[in-house]
Amino acid sequence: TEIYTLSLHDALPICEPVNPNATPEARALLKSLCDVTGKGTLTGQHNFPNQRDYDTNRIFDATGKYPAIWGSDFGFTDGEDKDAITHRDLMIAEAKKQSAAGSIIYLCWHMLRPTEDEPGKPGDSWGGSVQAKLTDEQWQELIASDSPLHQRWEKYMDTAAVYLKQLQDAHIAVLWRPMHENNGSFFWWGGRPGPFGTAMLYREVYNRMVNVHHLNNLVWVWNQNGPAPGGEFYNFFPGKNYCDVVSYDNYRTLDDRYYYEIQTIADGKPIAFGEVGAIPSAETLKAQPKWTFYMTWATNAPLSPTAVLEQRQQLQQQLQQLQQQLQQLGTGSPSAELLQQAQRVTMQLGPLGGGRGGRGGNPEAARQALRDSYGNPYLLKRGDPIPK
Repeated sequence: TEIYTLSLHDALPICEPVNPNATPEARALLKSLCDVTGKGTLTGQHNFPNQRDYDTNRIFDATGKYPAIWGSDFGFTDGEDKDAITHRDLMIAEAKKQSAAGSIIYLCWHMLRPTEDEPGKPGDSWGGSVQAKLTDEQWQELIASDSPLHQRWEKYMDTAAVYLKQLQDAHIAVLWRPMHENNGSFFWWGGRPGPFGTAMLYREVYNRMVNVHHLNNLVWVWNQNGPAPGGEFYNFFPGKNYCDVVSYDNYRTLDDRYYYEIQTIADGKPIAFGEVGAIPSAETLKAQPKWTFYMTWATNAPLSPTAVLEQRQQLQQQLQQLQQQLQQLGTGSPSAELLQQAQRVTMQLGPLGGGRGGRGGNPEAARQALRDSYGNPYLLKRGDPIPK
């Protein structure tokens, strides 16, 4: 094992996977992230699970290039909703197709609470389960290994494991980002600091996937959410033996302090933007050169004029619902999570002409901005050689 021991912020990343039984493909993927550190940033695009390659193709339509990373989600709803679990087999088939074409595979899961059964209902289950709470008593039951609620949670993990095993059998490594944005209290799994909180459940995910299901094709991406108070991320860190990549999401300004805080936690491991509201600028990447990849969320790629109208209407409805929630609070102080949800939707509306700071609803302006970003040679696209 080759371990690098230079000074913290100038060190080459530690390229040994936390799983000692990691597959050759997982080792090669982690090594690619180590190799790219400080030399380039891999481009990434999320796709809703029931839309498979829709947003990735929009990137190609606008730029003539595919992002290096194809992202998706295990979903949580029924029917033909964009987040539906109905066709998980087709999502996995798409992952295989994308891998064969040269894309890196990157998966997360907006999972229902283990108190509910899959599938959820579009609209209802987002706020009613994914973003609902567990009581403190339910949380204590969840982390008790022999409890009924823990066993229900295990069945959820086992469901995902079946599909991840298909990718392992196909010799495909996966950037796996479970329990993402887990310092935020807007997801049921998040916002519980300390030794028996969110970090403990993350370790349970690792142990279930690695030690029970022997999923050795996973590169473990630990993920936080910004903006956040200085030092908050440390309260959720599961330990250096449970993650290969340290990342955070930010839909606002990519301040330098997060860059250095994430590097300090990573202690030589690769760092990444789990999600961003917009492609990092050349100026940001010059000041923060060690981000190994970023991913823009689905709907952030340029749309056709008809799709612009449809997307704008959907986001305006979401924003209206959030504004109603804020109004119901009256003069009370809204939670940071509620404000961030409103900010995120507003940012998504901006390029569609339905929010503040957008491009006046000009889809061609959005496409040109994307082409300009993809013209930055520091951003690596699918098929680009990994710098050595």
